[in-house]
Amino acid sequence: MARQTVSCAIVVFNEEQNIQECLDTAKWMDEIVVVDAFSTDRTMEICQQFTHKIFQRPWKGFGEQKNFSIHQATSDWVFILDADERITPELRQEMEAILRSPNPEGPVAYSVPRRNYYYGKWIKHAGCYPDRQLRLFKNGVGQLDDEEPHNKFIFEGPRGDLAEPLEHFTERTINDHFRKFRNFTTLAAQERSRSKRRVYWTDLIVRPLFTFYKYFVARKGFCDGMHGFVVSGFASMYTFVKYVKLYEKFQTFGAPVNQDPPLK
Repeated sequence: MARQTVSCAIVVFNEEQNIQECLDTAKWMDEIVVVDAFSTDRTMEICQQFTHKIFQRPWKGFGEQKNFSIHQATSDWVFILDADERITPELRQEMEAILRSPNPEGPVAYSVPRRNYYYGKWIKHAGCYPDRQLRLFKNGVGQLDDEEPHNKFIFEGPRGDLAEPLEHFTERTINDHFRKFRNFTTLAAQERSRSKRRVYWTDLIVRPLFTFYKYFVARKGFCDGMHGFVVSGFASMYTFVKYVKLYEKFQTFGAPVNQDPPLK
């Protein structure tokens, strides 16, 4: 049986620092689909070196942007890739084996473990590994939900797990962490407001402390030394800021959620 084809689907915005290395690891795929949110740096220029299948559209959220990129793919399989991720040679070989030996009764979607690098170090604990992400799937079997900022891929059919990891250079510096912090905590607060009916003092005190304990102690972040401590600290701050933004939305501690538009 002939080898099946695979498309790489990627969404970008001002990723000139990442996109070259990212697409270098994906250029073996049969098709690369790029959806750009009108970048103002050299992102488009670099992407054009790898593919002509580039679409520009206003940013409408991670889920909607990625679903649009998926719908433009024409291969048998689709692999979702982020600009700060890299496909290792070992992961490529594992995916190629699936493409060369298709199984009609086999999985229609596969999760991939991720090696998350913070400040130049692979963090093996604190819940950062294996950090499985569902990335490879048959074209047409499903799509991402609207839960921002970390969407889930919803599909029907059997699931498989790949063994070889995807490399994720999530935060190269402390400053990188702060750049993402504002937007991601706003999106998380917006998503939490769908189900969270009240904000209490305990949400601002107990939840952040518990988050630090969960990452640094229960998930053994201490095994990664100072890097693990900093990652756990940011996780705790993330929880605190998320609930502070909910408090700001509700105006008063203990006030019920109204039906205002989502946070911006």
